[in-house]
Amino acid sequence: MNNPGTPTFDQLRIFLTIVDTGSFAGAGRKLNRAVSVISYGIANLEAQLGLTLFEREGTRKPVLTVAGRALLAEARSIAHGIDGLRAKVKGLLDGLEAEVDLAVDVMLPADRLGRVLRRFATEFPTVQLRLHMEALGAITAMVLDRKAVVGLSGPLSAGVEGIDCRLAGSVPMVPVAAPDHPLGRMSSIPPGAGRDHIQLVLSDRSRFTEGRDYSVTSPKTWRLADLGAKHALLREGVGWGNMPLPMIEPDLVAGTLVRLAMPDHAGGTYRFSGIWRRDTPPGPAARWLLDQFVALGADDRELDGMGDV
Repeated sequence: MNNPGTPTFDQLRIFLTIVDTGSFAGAGRKLNRAVSVISYGIANLEAQLGLTLFEREGTRKPVLTVAGRALLAEARSIAHGIDGLRAKVKGLLDGLEAEVDLAVDVMLPADRLGRVLRRFATEFPTVQLRLHMEALGAITAMVLDRKAVVGLSGPLSAGVEGIDCRLAGSVPMVPVAAPDHPLGRMSSIPPGAGRDHIQLVLSDRSRFTEGRDYSVTSPKTWRLADLGAKHALLREGVGWGNMPLPMIEPDLVAGTLVRLAMPDHAGGTYRFSGIWRRDTPPGPAARWLLDQFVALGADDRELDGMGDV
């Protein structure tokens, strides 16, 4: 059985440069080496592998053999891996995080989150991201418990000991129901009518929301930890509840949900903050994320007549 040797990365780089430039001379110019050095490197690589990689007979330009074509993809994969390793090491030496854990409130508009993370992937290609979508106080709990280095939290983070924050915009929360729900069929909703029907309420299991309710007016409540499930139940007419306006605007246009003009429950402004532990300032990549959310949040416009949630 023939056992090939182990080629060096320099030999693989010479091989790939010949393929990319189309000649030994072109590879020499690109790598700033004599053609004889390039030829020697390829001869050593072929000797290590026990294979001929280029046809040299009857052609002015080196042409890959069948074996050379078979190994080309593997060689490129190794080269890309080494480049990625070098980039990650350089980032670590420069103080860049190897990974970032980000906790985000489910109320944040999805298009905004997508825009920021798309830019992040381009700006920090060597940094791994772990994204946690949470509700209410769970974002603050994750940051305090060091499960996330930064978070984009709703108003529950305000005044929490050990947390620093920056304002990062807001979203309107409006009461809605399905058009066939009793409240949805009312042309004029009298004060107190919401108390006669099930209110769907978003909840979480964090210590910051234990025993506390937000914008709850009905004694009849169904509590859900998932905003998507709440959205689905609202569309099914199970109850009424508050939802972030950007998320349900398509429903209002399509008529699958209607906005409720409740005289005693107009909704409210849900404010976001970028948060981190005071004793653990964010690194360059995490700080960039916070800057992006803060910048985009500066353009948010609040609806008239709404107080804070």
